[in-house]
Amino acid sequence: MKNMQDIEKLIRTNIQLLTPYSTARDEYEKPIEIYLDANENPFENGFNRYPDPHQKALKKRISEMRDVPAEAIFIGNGSDEAIDLAYRIFCEPGVDNVVSITPTYGIYKVAAAINGVEFREVLLNEDFSLDEDALFAATDNCTKLLWFCSPNNPSGNMFPPEQLARIIERFQGMVVIDEAYIDFAPKAGFLSELKKYPNLIVLQTLSKAWAMAGLRLGLAFAAPRVINLFSQVKYPYNINVLTQKLVLDQLEYPIEGQVAELIAQRERVIRELGRIDLIQKIFPSDANFILVRVNEPRKIYQALINAGIIVRDRSRMPHCEGCLRITIGTPEENNRLLNVMLTL
Repeated sequence: MKNMQDIEKLIRTNIQLLTPYSTARDEYEKPIEIYLDANENPFENGFNRYPDPHQKALKKRISEMRDVPAEAIFIGNGSDEAIDLAYRIFCEPGVDNVVSITPTYGIYKVAAAINGVEFREVLLNEDFSLDEDALFAATDNCTKLLWFCSPNNPSGNMFPPEQLARIIERFQGMVVIDEAYIDFAPKAGFLSELKKYPNLIVLQTLSKAWAMAGLRLGLAFAAPRVINLFSQVKYPYNINVLTQKLVLDQLEYPIEGQVAELIAQRERVIRELGRIDLIQKIFPSDANFILVRVNEPRKIYQALINAGIIVRDRSRMPHCEGCLRITIGTPEENNRLLNVMLTL
């Protein structure tokens, strides 16, 4: 079992020595009536004050919703901010490396390149299952992070929780599990395991099941010490006033009905596409999209574009040759997709 002393050894030296930026409002808990500390315009219009840099109200609501202590929650400008921060906190540029599966979400690799960190890829099996031996063979003493997306993008499959648990226990660095699509999956994710694994970071988002992609709000869950590091390294006012307010409002609307509808539509689209001759294979999905291998993917992609429908051509990714990734839409949108596919 790893402890926080082990985690401390993984942190970059400059981050350990960092004096984080703080505001005058960080220094007092008592109510303030007159704000003359931040050089703001004093005339109220709803936006003249800086937002809460700690997003206290929002963290309280998410804590209740996800049954995770507020001090174990980081709120970012999309999950991409948390991804970038993980590199900046744990990976020494030009020295350390990270290991990721492939194919998977492309931002992990882009963020590594931006931060000057070697990115090592381990090819999934042809059925998109994970080879643990190959994964650990790619690591060395300078491997600080392992990246997993589960359910995975673009393959749609959720990795067995017991397999990921073995990896977390065995790996000496930080394990990041991106659960962007967990609300559509048949099994629970790893939030309930945070206390057990101090080297675990779980990413989630409000962009998918919660229908807030336009608000750009992502979540990271981890041990309080790790979350404190995220909070110290982020820029102070990363979530604006409007986003904090709108997200709080939107969280009052339940998503279970829409999630159930999307899962039902996913199974319907799989069923209907399976009857079309140009479809070679439809991969199982635990997400709100499906990966479909087709004849002449570029021709089909362009035909869909001409019909006003955009999907994602994933043909250039490993094991995805000839594949389109299709997001599940409303019943009406899915009808249009299926009608176009039937005419090709």
